[in-house]
Amino acid sequence: MKRILITGAAGFLGSHLCDRFIKEGYHVIAMDNLITGDLKNIEHLFKLEQFEYYHHDVTKFVHVPGKLDYILHFASPASPIDYLKIPIQTLKVGALGTHNLLGLAKEKGARVLIASTSEIYGDPLVHPQTEEYYGNVNTIGPRGVYDEAKRFQESITMAYNRFHGVETRIVRIFNTYGPRMRLNDGRVIPAFMGQALRGEDLTVFGDGSQTRSFCYVDDEVEGIYRLLMSDYDLPVNIGNPHEITIRDFAEEIIKLTGTTQKVIYKDLPQDDPMQRQPDISKAKEILGWEPKVGREEGMRKTFEYFKTLSKEDLEKTEHRDFSERNKK
Repeated sequence: MKRILITGAAGFLGSHLCDRFIKEGYHVIAMDNLITGDLKNIEHLFKLEQFEYYHHDVTKFVHVPGKLDYILHFASPASPIDYLKIPIQTLKVGALGTHNLLGLAKEKGARVLIASTSEIYGDPLVHPQTEEYYGNVNTIGPRGVYDEAKRFQESITMAYNRFHGVETRIVRIFNTYGPRMRLNDGRVIPAFMGQALRGEDLTVFGDGSQTRSFCYVDDEVEGIYRLLMSDYDLPVNIGNPHEITIRDFAEEIIKLTGTTQKVIYKDLPQDDPMQRQPDISKAKEILGWEPKVGREEGMRKTFEYFKTLSKEDLEKTEHRDFSERNKK
């Protein structure tokens, strides 16, 4: 039985990856310090012999006994509310955490896949974004702690690949959604759905003309799996190229949820990207991958999940108001 270490395993994407590799017959070693993750996402796996969990911060030395075939590094805050609240930890997990896991991969002879992000493109001047685009990032802006952590992460990964011969893979993840997203993480889908479920107006920042491209979690996991198993070691975009404005998306959520709320507008946060759309030509060519789940189907499944959450979960949701943090 092959063994895989998944960091950030109690998070949204990490937990779905745990499910996938259990299904594929792997022994899964899950690691998370729960700074943004939740054990509820993986508690259904604890009874399995081929699953084990370590409560650990990967910015500290990482040791896993026995052989390792693969490592998936998904430990990182991934939403504006999180990385504006814990900026130092965000930088450390991208730098120190990645360094520790690359060292572990070198020691074990394991292949390691690093979770990067479309945020490395910043507020892009090229549309759609290809892997060859270097980005337009404000290094000292409030979002820079996340963007630069991920850019450094890619650099050190390629250094280990070229200098130490470590087998590395880099996935650039675009907006992903689905069950197990946190309502209080500040991202647009859980924020809109949380507001709809609480009977609040939906908050759009700016005039709503900025665009996003949303990929359902099952499609994202399939793309990540195929990339890990491929022989391609340069970054690959994995996301859904179907682009929509935030204003139109808010109207879709109102229609989906059957609410009577209106859309209200607030100032756009600093350095918020105006366009986000992946060019997935490489994923199609190299991995034979493209998304299969349409937004209508994916949003319905996601809303059904959010409707199962408790009233307490809904009430403790943070609002996506970044105005004060953006002034700092």
